[in-house]
Amino acid sequence: MAKQDDWITTKEASELTGYTPDYIRDLAALGKIQARKIATIWLVSKKSLLAHKRAADKLGEKRGRKSGS
Repeated sequence: MAKQDDWITTKEASELTGYTPDYIRDLAALGKIQARKIATIWLVSKKSLLAHKRAADKLGEKRGRKSGS
């Protein structure tokens, strides 16, 4: 489990990664990042989010440029 100071809101996570808050909640629901809901607030593990982003960015690089880009 992530450390207490590792948890950030979906808004903070969005600002950090450029992902939308909805996409971050989707990642959480799919179990791709660590997250927990406290009342109406979703908190995500900054460490697991950044690890996911690094892996996704790496996969994107392997796939190459998109046509028209």
